[in-house]
Amino acid sequence: MLADRNNGAAGTDTIPAGVGLVAEVEDTPAKLPPLDDLVQRIPPEVRELMDELFRAKFVRVQRVPKKALQG
Repeated sequence: MLADRNNGAAGTDTIPAGVGLVAEVEDTPAKLPPLDDLVQRIPPEVRELMDELFRAKFVRVQRVPKKALQG
């Protein structure tokens, strides 16, 4: 657990090196698809399970910089 990892100190989680708090937005001319189109690609059973487990709500489409995806 996190408390064990931090010697019991609450709120002392650190962000791993290379992970930024604010992602840079790439200026690309390509238009992102509408959110509703992307949500419809997810099978209904998966959407229901995500809502049940996580109360996940899809609120926007955003391009993620390649640097954020590299491990």
